[in-house]
Amino acid sequence: MKAQTIGRILLGSAMVGAGVLHLTTQRQEFQAQVPDWFPIDEDVTVIGSGVVEIALGGAFVALPKHRGTIGALLAAFYVAIFPGNIAQYVEGTDAFGLDTDRARFVRLFFQPLLVLWALWAGGLLGRRRTQRRQAEELATEDVDTGE
Repeated sequence: MKAQTIGRILLGSAMVGAGVLHLTTQRQEFQAQVPDWFPIDEDVTVIGSGVVEIALGGAFVALPKHRGTIGALLAAFYVAIFPGNIAQYVEGTDAFGLDTDRARFVRLFFQPLLVLWALWAGGLLGRRRTQRRQAEELATEDVDTGE
């Protein structure tokens, strides 16, 4: 199995798991992470984001032919929720064991990694190189066959 496929299945599965936690046992922890300035009710925000995470994660696993689109949507989702992570750091909100400024700050660096992971697993990173390599292989085949 290709590394990208494994990465796609792992990330998609993790998203489904996180989405389920949004709707069940960790709902209050997720509510604590919604910034005070966000204009939508904390519970509605957590439920909505949980549903989105389940949908995107499930689609990433189950619809490999659409991995590029879903990977891009996942990356956009991670970017969209990043201000909440910044707010958690700035406001000093404790949640999920992130109870020090240092822990909340270090967490900020993981969000860009998730963006990159979604893009890579969706086949959106390194695409030029792959297309170039395929073109070179076709050209080599043409030379070999004399066409």
